[in-house]
Amino acid sequence: MKKNIAVIMGGYSSESAISIKSGNIVFKNLDDKRYNIFKIHILKEKWVVLDADGKEYNINKDDFSCIINQKHIKFDCVFNAIHGNPGENGMILSYLELLNIPHTSAPFYQMALTFNKRDTLSVVKDYGVKTAKSIYLNEGDLINTEAIIKKVGLPCFIKPNNAGSSYGISKAYTEKEIFVGILKAYKEDSAILIESFLEGTEVSVGVIQYKNNLKVLPITEIVSENDFFDYEAKYEGKSQEITPARISKEQQNRVEEVAKKVYKSLNMSGFTRAEYIFVNDEPHFLEINTVPGLTEESILPQQAQEAGISLAQLFENAIQMALN
Repeated sequence: MKKNIAVIMGGYSSESAISIKSGNIVFKNLDDKRYNIFKIHILKEKWVVLDADGKEYNINKDDFSCIINQKHIKFDCVFNAIHGNPGENGMILSYLELLNIPHTSAPFYQMALTFNKRDTLSVVKDYGVKTAKSIYLNEGDLINTEAIIKKVGLPCFIKPNNAGSSYGISKAYTEKEIFVGILKAYKEDSAILIESFLEGTEVSVGVIQYKNNLKVLPITEIVSENDFFDYEAKYEGKSQEITPARISKEQQNRVEEVAKKVYKSLNMSGFTRAEYIFVNDEPHFLEINTVPGLTEESILPQQAQEAGISLAQLFENAIQMALN
């Protein structure tokens, strides 16, 4: 009997449109001979299943089920393609776990932890992973630019603590730009992180569980046309993403070991993609994405393709790992 698979997409954040693109690619690449696949939009105003004609059927939030053509449908597994809130921060996963519905992401606590940049850095630093110097601010805190510059230097990066896809990130070269960057970041989140600028080669490393083994995918080098890997660079073609990365074998071995250490120390499962910068050949951890982009152009699918894993195999494996 075919299992019912819900592909959830959308979400409540600025990343909703990107998530719907990812979710549609997952929906298209899962095998409908093997599964009954349902496209589900999780939006602030509604939770709905869409049929092939775009007709909407409401999700019953009491048990995450729906009625289509008088048939009551429950889901055997949820494929999480929601970037940001509530998919990547663990909120919807805690709900699914209460209902005993398997899903393709890490457990909700790990997702909540890794969505918080400050807390993630606290964990990985304890495992000896190198990172940038950083300062953490809550909205309403006194902004002492002199102290910020003394701690992290200039230029520096200002980031929302809980946001993805490079929304709200600035690079500040002057004291005045720090103020502007802080105000921009607060539009995305009430907590922000200010980090020192690290100069060096930036790489993106995908780590997944594949066929019950931890697998580091081929590494991607990020060469941004913009001043840093911002939203434009990430989603509007203003960067080169070179897979495999043009790094030495020694650099590759080092970053692979660090990437595995980060994955294990954060107790992850499912998909992850983390960014690192090499400073004097030493990889410095920047951040981790636990619901990375899943379109054909996205970095992790590019890496999987380089490893000989098709999108269909990548997504099928995620379902099987969740169901086992």
